Amino acid sequence: MSEFLERLNQVACLRAPKADYRLDASAGHLLRLAHQRYQSMFQERAAGLGLTGPQFATLLRLSEIGRATQNHLGRLAGMDSATIQGVVRRLIARGLMRTANDPMDRRMRVLTITAEGEALLNEAQQAGMQANDALMAPLTEPERAKLVSLLRRLSRG
Repeated sequence: MSEFLERLNQVACLRAPKADYRLDASAGHLLRLAHQRYQSMFQERAAGLGLTGPQFATLLRLSEIGRATQNHLGRLAGMDSATIQGVVRRLIARGLMRTANDPMDRRMRVLTITAEGEALLNEAQQAGMQANDALMAPLTEPERAKLVSLLRRLSRG
């Protein structure tokens, strides 16, 4: 039996050393956790509005620019074409945005936000601000500004 234990010890010593990568020091992991926390806070504050985070971002971007094609809106909201397609379809079905032919190019379809969409967006923006403030509460104002600045740099790739 001691021969078996000795061999087992030799095999254990041959294992590769543990990597220095630590999950709790990973920017990607910590960003994901912070994002999950924000989404939870947003959903809590936006309860009853029936908006997901991607739907909120889409309405907000469309409200900011006035009108856009679906692909352009998706890029502005940080979504791939499959994701924005589903988001837009659901928002149109709820009457929060509409689609029409572009008057400059009848072949192109453009999206605009409806009055109902703007009204819901106003409520959702309050929930978004409250969730953002709650997430950032442990930070000082200079830390908040620095974090947002750094995240902007990281998100540009």
